[in-house]
Amino acid sequence: MPDSEPLWTSAEIEAATGGRLSGAPFAATGITYNSREIVPGDLFVALKGARDGHDFADMAFANGAAGAIVERAVNGPAVITGDTLHALEALGVFSRERAPQVKRGAVTGSVGKTSVTQAIKAGLDLAGPAHASIKSYNNHIGVPLTLARMPRTVERAVFEIGMNAPGEIAPLSKFVRPHAACVTTVGPVHIEAFADGEAGVAAEKASIFEGLVPGGTAVANGDVALSGVVCDRARALGARLVTFGTDMGHDARLLDFQPFEGGARVRAELYGRPLDFELAQSGFHWGLNSLCVLLMLDALDVPLETGLQALAGFRPLAGRGETITVRAPGGAFTLIDESYNANPLSMAAGFRSLGARPVATGGRRIVVLTDMLELGEQSHALHEGLAEPIAAAGLDLVHAAGPEMKRLYDVLPAARRGEWRETAAELAADAATLAGPGDIVMVKGSNGSKASLIAKALAALGE
Repeated sequence: MPDSEPLWTSAEIEAATGGRLSGAPFAATGITYNSREIVPGDLFVALKGARDGHDFADMAFANGAAGAIVERAVNGPAVITGDTLHALEALGVFSRERAPQVKRGAVTGSVGKTSVTQAIKAGLDLAGPAHASIKSYNNHIGVPLTLARMPRTVERAVFEIGMNAPGEIAPLSKFVRPHAACVTTVGPVHIEAFADGEAGVAAEKASIFEGLVPGGTAVANGDVALSGVVCDRARALGARLVTFGTDMGHDARLLDFQPFEGGARVRAELYGRPLDFELAQSGFHWGLNSLCVLLMLDALDVPLETGLQALAGFRPLAGRGETITVRAPGGAFTLIDESYNANPLSMAAGFRSLGARPVATGGRRIVVLTDMLELGEQSHALHEGLAEPIAAAGLDLVHAAGPEMKRLYDVLPAARRGEWRETAAELAADAATLAGPGDIVMVKGSNGSKASLIAKALAALGE
């Protein structure tokens, strides 16, 4: 089919949703629910949430929308449906069914979903026309939207699937109907929503396998404490189970991980075959992440050499390990921006990676931390518990912001205590005091606790 073929015609939208056309027939080249993101030719979906999307239909048309999906008539061509969210879901299913050639993958996990998804996408792109989630479009809106955005001519696609509460992952996986699905890891994330804590999180993550096509591949991290919950669910569903980890018996086994400036060397075995390859990532968690990526790519019919090529060029995403040299007036230091998200697992991995980084004479290994969110009743203990992996990594100094990080700050030895402020904004205002020449500084915290403010303030010291 020619590349100029529209993504959606009004006739297809009617067929998919059971809606009726109001106004002239139209064709759209893209789709969004955000009127501010409209580019000419887009389809606007008037979702009703905290604000009613219908109130922004005029803006969408003014910005060039070709048509809309609505529940009531608007001033432009539209397909009228009974429920715009259900219509978006129907578009996603229709998009999946009209492109039966597409091999689909799905990714979930307590840590690393977005980065692993995008690393898989890098491999898919090298293998042929591909499609993937953007940003962190992984919820009840993001997953059907990503499906609805899938060009009908692609060969492969990968979707990120997330959750905040029980019962969210399985329905999203059933939208995708993946040929391969993975659980990157399981840890104490969103545990305030689960009465049985981490075990509940593990069961929820394992439910991604419920959407697999018959004979589909389940990829699981065999190193996590609750891997049995995940693997047992995959087996019960009749999936082809493959695992990655450090122990004997895994289909992909990590043997050694040696970080260097700007990357790492990995020694591993894949289905018994010895592998030596390089990554453009230096975080220790990328040892196992890379194996997860290779197993997923293999299940989606991407050659191993193509996967290794993709990993060699896949660099950290913004806020997820991006590293820059800040040429501050007093002297240059290295900034590692991990400000997008944080939980106890990713914190420990980040500390270990920072501790392994060589530092210049007189330089220090420094972490700047903001609160980890959604940890429920365990929050106090989990924040205080960060002191152990910080000590094990041999880090020199800890700056912190937020009431929960005060718990950690108070249990640190005096020599390791830097600055503490009530908010990230207050700590960001003192950015010039947080680092010196030759230091390596990692900024990490939950997105909602505004760690990015500190990362931006530190980066700005070099401008």
